[in-house]
Amino acid sequence: MSENETNPRYGEGAEDGGPRTADKTAQGVLAAFGQAMKTLRLRAGMDREELGRRLGYSAATIASFEQGRRIPPPAAIDRADQVLDAGGLLTVWKEEVERAQYPVFFQGMAQLEKQAMELQMYDALVVNGLLQTEEYMRTLLNMWRPLLDTETMEQRVAARLARQDIIDRRSPPLLSFIMDESVLRRRYGGKGVLRGQLEHLLLIGQRRNVELQVMPTECEDNAGIGGPFTIVTRKDGKRFLYVEAQVTSALETYPEQAALAGARYGIIRSQALPPRESLEFIETLLGEL
Repeated sequence: MSENETNPRYGEGAEDGGPRTADKTAQGVLAAFGQAMKTLRLRAGMDREELGRRLGYSAATIASFEQGRRIPPPAAIDRADQVLDAGGLLTVWKEEVERAQYPVFFQGMAQLEKQAMELQMYDALVVNGLLQTEEYMRTLLNMWRPLLDTETMEQRVAARLARQDIIDRRSPPLLSFIMDESVLRRRYGGKGVLRGQLEHLLLIGQRRNVELQVMPTECEDNAGIGGPFTIVTRKDGKRFLYVEAQVTSALETYPEQAALAGARYGIIRSQALPPRESLEFIETLLGEL
C-alpha cells in the first residue's frame, strides 16, 4: 500500500491504463501461477486426478487452476506447495493470486480492508458486500451488464464471502453500517431473497463489533445525498475515503478529504435511526413480506 500512498487518489482504473489493462494483468498472474503449478505437478510425476485427490478437488478443478480459469483459495495454494514439495515456489504467488480474484476497481480496497481497525459505510443502492447473503450477491451478479461468465461469477461470490470473515476474525474491526430504507425494500431476486437478507441483517446487527443503522425515506434531512462511501481507519490511525461508481473507484488519501468524510458520516449517523430502532425497523419490514 505504501507505494500508492504517494498519490492523493489511487485505485482508479485509469491510472494504470484502465480496467482492461489491469484485467489482463490479473489474468497474466493467474496464467503464470497455473503454469508453475502444472510444471511442479509434472516434476512430481503426478496427474491431475492424484493432485486433486490430495487437495480435495476434482481433476477438472485442478485443470482450471492450471489454465488460469479459476482462482485457488490460499489454503489450496499452501497445500499444493506442500504436496508438490515446491519449497515456496507456489506460496510466493498467494498475495498476487488473491488480489486477482477481485474486480480491478476493488483490488486496492480489498487489501486495505484487511488492515482496518474501523470501517464506516454508507450505502444507498444495495446492501453492503460485507452483509450480503450468498443468494443476494448471486442475484446482484446475475443482473450485472454486460453479463458475467459463470467462472467469473463464482470467483466474485467466493471472494465476497471470504471478505466477510472480517466480521468474525480475531480482534475484529469496529463496523458501522448505515443504509437507506430503499435498499431494504428492493426485492432483488424476489421476496425469498429479500427475506433471507433481512433475517441475516438482524443476526449480524446483534454482533458486538457491528452497528447497523437505517436512514428512513421519510427523513427530511440526509447528508448522504452525495452517494455511497466508505471510510477506512487503519491500525496506524491513517484514514482513507473509498468511493465506487460503476466499474471505477477512488481511494482518497488526502487527510482533509478523509476528515470531511468522517464529519459527513457523523451527521448521517445522527440523522439515521439509532441501532436498536433500526433493528426493530428491519423486523417490521420482514413482517411485511
